[in-house]
Amino acid sequence: MMGVVFAKTPKGQDEITSKAGGLTPRVRRVLIFVDGKRTVDEMRGMLQADDLQHTLGMLEEAGYIALPNAASSQPLPSITAFGKLPATHDPVRLQQARNFMMNTVNAFVGALGASSLLDRIEKADSHPGLRDLYDEWYHAIVMSRDGKREAEALRSKLLNVI
Repeated sequence: MMGVVFAKTPKGQDEITSKAGGLTPRVRRVLIFVDGKRTVDEMRGMLQADDLQHTLGMLEEAGYIALPNAASSQPLPSITAFGKLPATHDPVRLQQARNFMMNTVNAFVGALGASSLLDRIEKADSHPGLRDLYDEWYHAIVMSRDGKREAEALRSKLLNVI
């Protein structure tokens, strides 16, 4: 992953000049640094973005950036890609994912600041239901002072079970 190089798509090039996508200044700055030559590691050294991988994944999913070999027969998976869903409902894995999300929100954000999110995580009765809450969970973690430093590690741990 760290040696991965992204390039701007035509949509990404347009965004630089038009600002039509309404990207936040921070996300826009990451897009500007994507040049088809710099690796994710090199960008991490240049940008003060604790959630660089998540931001790149968001830009990729929105079509602003792509892997230069995206047209080849062996495209690399998205960096925010979830694993394959279990073939049959796996209540143990679902509970692990639910517990992880709830515990990390409680630890880094606090129950008071995220009670609505915690309620929805607790009520999610499927992996797709938890996956729908992933972006909100990640944002809550990244916005907390201590969570910002741990966000990448927490994200990869959650992606293993969700």
